Amino acid sequence: MSEASTSARVARLDGRQRTKRAVLAKLAHDLVFPAYFGCNLDALFDVLTTDIAGPLRIEWRVTEHAAAALGQDLERLRRVLTDAASERDDLELDLEEVASRKPG
Repeated sequence: MSEASTSARVARLDGRQRTKRAVLAKLAHDLVFPAYFGCNLDALFDVLTTDIAGPLRIEWRVTEHAAAALGQDLERLRRVLTDAASERDDLELDLEEVASRKPG
């Protein structure tokens, strides 16, 4: 982990967020987005690249259930987050797809 990320504002999405609205709400809450955040993908990119100070870290564990529920929104969200991270050096993105646990 980089030195900058030790004092970063961190958003942790853990698979319970299964709609685009839930993902955006969790990011807005954890990263303290401004009140005027428009709760859409264009606004997400704008706020991540220009409206909030860093450093920022987004950790997203995408479960099979979340991926299925999000459908095409998953790729759209992933693209916006990746694009935003490429725009600023102090935004660290950790996306991981994890298999759902099977009862044993």
